[in-house]
Amino acid sequence: MISSIEFFMYRISDLLLAPVLIAILFVFFFGFYSLGQVAAQSWQRRSVDSAGYTIHQHQKKIQTKDFDELELFAFKQLEFLKLVTKVAPMLGLIATMIPMGPALKSLADGNIQGISENLSIAFAAVIFALAAASLTFIAVSIKKRWLAQDLVAIKQALEQDNQPPFHLKAVKEA
Repeated sequence: MISSIEFFMYRISDLLLAPVLIAILFVFFFGFYSLGQVAAQSWQRRSVDSAGYTIHQHQKKIQTKDFDELELFAFKQLEFLKLVTKVAPMLGLIATMIPMGPALKSLADGNIQGISENLSIAFAAVIFALAAASLTFIAVSIKKRWLAQDLVAIKQALEQDNQPPFHLKAVKEA
């Protein structure tokens, strides 16, 4: 009974290797894509192009003064990048562990070439996954700072709009 469960789990994990490697390639290239997006947005922000200020653009588009809605929009902007940053190392670990079984089996059989092939897959996968996580972490960090700066500016502008005129403010304080 236990041996059939072990065999089933071994076969399923063996089948997972290809999808995990494809996912690692996706997140690796997505990491470069996200850094490209950050570079383009940085250029837009430096040239005072309104397209570089996504929250301001969103606020103008939907015509809202609801700060909570703008905060939610900012969280959504970071959601997928944060997910990739956290999932990429997990994918790397999965892609490292799956070939370890066949590598250990090759070691037991004295097949040095089998060990080498499986370990090279494992190490390459973890390197790609960690590189992807690093790239997306950089993008998340920069975008998070930009979004926070934009939210602070919008909040200050909204508070100034809600302030009573100076003469009424002086009456309330007295």
